[in-house]
Formats: sequence, structure tokens, C-alpha cells
Amino acid sequence: MRGALMAAAAAYLDKVIASPRFRRFAAGFPVLRPVARRRSKALFDLMAGFVYSQVLLAFTRLDLPNLLLEKPRSFEELMAWTQLDADHLRRLLKAAKALDLVSYRGPDIYGLGTVGRDLANNAAALSMIEHHAGFYADLNDPIALLTSEQKSTGLNDYWRYVSETEAIPEELAAKYSTLMSQSQEGLSEEIIDDYTMTGRRHILDVGGGDGTFLRCVAARVGPETALTLFDLPAVAETAKARLAERGLEGRISAVGGDFLTSDFPDAPDLVTLVRVLFDHPDRTVRPLLGRIRAALAPDGALLIAEPMSETRGGERIADAYFGFYLLAMGEGRVRTVDEHTALLKEAGFSRIRPLSCRMPHMIRLIEARP
Repeated sequence: MRGALMAAAAAYLDKVIASPRFRRFAAGFPVLRPVARRRSKALFDLMAGFVYSQVLLAFTRLDLPNLLLEKPRSFEELMAWTQLDADHLRRLLKAAKALDLVSYRGPDIYGLGTVGRDLANNAAALSMIEHHAGFYADLNDPIALLTSEQKSTGLNDYWRYVSETEAIPEELAAKYSTLMSQSQEGLSEEIIDDYTMTGRRHILDVGGGDGTFLRCVAARVGPETALTLFDLPAVAETAKARLAERGLEGRISAVGGDFLTSDFPDAPDLVTLVRVLFDHPDRTVRPLLGRIRAALAPDGALLIAEPMSETRGGERIADAYFGFYLLAMGEGRVRTVDEHTALLKEAGFSRIRPLSCRMPHMIRLIEARP
């Protein structure tokens, strides 16, 4: 009874607050005016988000973050660099200042703003901003995406390994391995800061891309710990070449195969899945977890690291951004901690625990043991 009354009260409140009369009242009433302004701005920011992202894209394509990182520049220097006319450049710079990408350092002198400093010299962010150009094309008709009327997407073609496990061209594998590497490097350090890798005999990174995560691990553990990367054959070949370039071919082994059919290396005592499971539906994740459980040493552990749904403070990243990104890819979903736990129990893991981490809005950790 109480629940029904609360639901009815909430429905009534929805209608009151959504009425134009109440919005006018709130905007004019001194006590409610700050709240009304904040809510109005939040709504407009949602509507204008695509424009903001395109300002960001223009700013990065003109390489202004790295140019302004060197030193503040005059308006004339920026005109010469961008080849934009004065009116259009001023329009871009005003927009960039409004988004805190640039700041005024004097009369017609521009330097980096707070957000601009975070962006400059940040390969991961810069590469993802460019990558998003294709993602936005897929989102042009979100209803078609949601109703599956949009049969083909740019992201599905780009991340072809999601639906194809054979005959992935090495050129394509190298392309998405580079993007994965750039977006994963900072997160890899965060994971290793939050989870101790020392003392392991053999660490197997499944879906390890070009080896970015294991390169970070190699810098933290001794040579007594064997390190193995497992990914699709074309991706593993890219990894071998990149590891060799860094002199790590003798430190990290790269093995090619299909994680649903190929044998894993024997008895690793730590298996890592770094942003792998959310790329795949449950029908793929279930057998994968089962095969990892079977391959794991009796005293071993599985570490899952990825964004997770309903994470406080990270809802926009996990549920809005990654929710639709994975939809455009064509497979996968962001799971809650409870959903991961249920899948792990089905696979035969009995000791499962979420771990505290420094940036849970970006990535969360779950450890599972037999």
C-alpha cells in the first residue's frame, strides 16, 4: 500500500514539475531560481552535446592542443597555423574557451584551458575523439539502431573481430590494436596500481591486443613470472611485431587462437580479461569463463577489469556511452557486478569479490577464484 502511494505521489510530482506553469514559477521564485537555472542548463547541455563534441573534433584535428602546449600563441599565429579566416577562427576559439579547452593569456593571446591541459599530449583521448567521427555516423538514426533496422554500422565493420574470428586482415588487426593500445595504456597502470601482480608464476592475458597491458605488467614483476598474450591470430602477429620493436619478444609470448575453441596455455595462476567481456553477449561469455576456469591453476585467480553498469558516479560512462557504443558494434553489453557474479558462479568460480579501485567510474575490478 505504501509503495503504491509513493508511486502515485511521484507520478503527480512529475506532472507538476513538468508543467510550463511550474517552470515559470521556479524561474521567478528566489529560493528555487538557482535550481531552475541548473536544471535548464543541464537540459540544454544534453541537447547541445553533439555541437560540443564537434567543436572538440575541430580543435583536435587542427592539432591545437599540442600546439598550445608548447607555448601560448597569438591570434595571428593561430590564423597562420589553422589557415582559417579571422571570423571563423575567432568563432572556434570562443567556443573552445566556453568548453575550457583554451584560456585567454593576454590581449588576443591564447593558451590551454583546464580541459585542454588534460587533452594535450594525451594520445588515448585524441585517438578516441577522431574515432568517434564514425560512431556519430552510426548514431545518426538512434531509433533505427535500437530497432535493428540499421543492419550495418561503421563500428561493427571496424571491430570485425566481434562477429568474425577468422580471416581478419592483419592491416585491420593492426589498426584496431593501435586504438586499443592508446586507449588502454593509462587504464593498465591504474589496474596494476589497484591489483598486485607480483608473486605470480604465469599471467595469461586473454584478448590482450598488441600487448599494452602485459608491457605494463612486465615493468612491475620479475623475470620469474611468465607472461603470455592470447588473441586472434592476426592480432597476435601484430603483438609479436610490436613486442619485438620494444625488445620484449623474449619476455612476453604472443599466442594466436580463438578463445572459444583453441587451447589456452597450461595452468596460468592469473588470467586477466581487460575490457574484453563487455564486447560479447552472454552466449559467448559463458563458455569463455568456463574454459578459463578449466585452464586455471588450482591456486589461481581470474581478474576482470572493465566498466560496469550502475556504478555510482560512472552511470554516464558505462550505461549511456558504452551502452550505445556496444549497440553500434552489434554485440556485447555493460554488465552490473551482480550480473558478472552470476556468470562466474555458473562457470564454477566460488570465491568472487569486487575490489576497490581508484577510478571506478572508468573501470572496475572483480577477482574470481575456484
